[in-house]
Amino acid sequence: MTEKLGNYTRSYFDPALGKPPRVWFLCGHKLGDNRQLLALAEALGWPYSAKRFFYRPYELLVGRWKATLLGIDRRRSDPLTPPWPDLILTAGRRNEPVALWIREQAAKIGHLVRIVHIGRPWAKLSHFDLIVTTPQYCLPPWPNVRYNTFPLHDLTQTKLEQAAQAWRERIHVPAPWLALLVGGSSGPYVFDRRAAIILARQASALAQKRSASLLVTTSARTAPEAAKALVSALEVPAEVHLWQPDKDNPYLGYLALAEEIIVTGDSMSMLAEACFTGKPVHIFPFGAGRWAMRPEAPLASQVPFWHRDRLRALRSALALTLAPRRLKRDVRCILWATIESGRAVWLGEEFRKPAPAPTDELAQTVTCVKALLGS
Repeated sequence: MTEKLGNYTRSYFDPALGKPPRVWFLCGHKLGDNRQLLALAEALGWPYSAKRFFYRPYELLVGRWKATLLGIDRRRSDPLTPPWPDLILTAGRRNEPVALWIREQAAKIGHLVRIVHIGRPWAKLSHFDLIVTTPQYCLPPWPNVRYNTFPLHDLTQTKLEQAAQAWRERIHVPAPWLALLVGGSSGPYVFDRRAAIILARQASALAQKRSASLLVTTSARTAPEAAKALVSALEVPAEVHLWQPDKDNPYLGYLALAEEIIVTGDSMSMLAEACFTGKPVHIFPFGAGRWAMRPEAPLASQVPFWHRDRLRALRSALALTLAPRRLKRDVRCILWATIESGRAVWLGEEFRKPAPAPTDELAQTVTCVKALLGS
């Protein structure tokens, strides 16, 4: 649809024409961000084009809070040329200036581009039509900010049923089963050998109490030394999958087949998917000091100060302490809310009230996005 404005024509998506909007999905450098974007793009049901970029080393210096392509290597990245999209889905600070640049170019010919950002933008919130976020990012309750309980994911009951069918006969330890989903060091939190051994013992204790076996899967962030320590400390029958790129992953099968789920407190995506199953979820907290996941039961790291994970955690803790509130990320906001709601308990505790039914936040987010375009 077009509208004559002075000497130029302004165009925008009109659902009455029966044509789907043109959607661009800007891929980032973080797998978790891309998974959320892909889940939303697929759920919208509109055709979309994925745009992939190669970033320059100095992108942080040139791309803050303005529309520019100076932070990407245009020769190696996907082309950005008309026809311009009606909707941009993006996440991560590196793609913010790119999304704003696309909208700026489209505006020169009178074409309106909507931008939906997942997570926490660094640019002004007013630059985005919709921001889909979670409590960990501490954003103000603006009209264009939608708060979800958990990060978006594409898990469905149908996928769980298919995974259960695919993996049931491939598990060689006796049922019933408890799933153990293991993350790793993240932000100010270090998941080292000590944390891994304590997790193994607590998970084994729960499995013994339930007369169950463990289905264990690590992730890309699980350090090899931590994974080795965890496996060695298990005290019950266990099927163990050590994460490797491109290796057949039983993660969904374990989620589907387990009667209860244990998840480390560093991964909000794993926690979201565990809670989506509607099964009892147990969170293993770690970290100590100001940023302990569970201050009343801190678990300090024992790796030396010069260890890469410890140095990275110290840098993260310093940044979180000094950064403005809007640029902080505190996963404890989600962990504590999940415990308070009864969706999960700390590992070692028992449930005191029934967990609420899972909500389909992806479908609710789709409704909000479609409302932006008048669908």
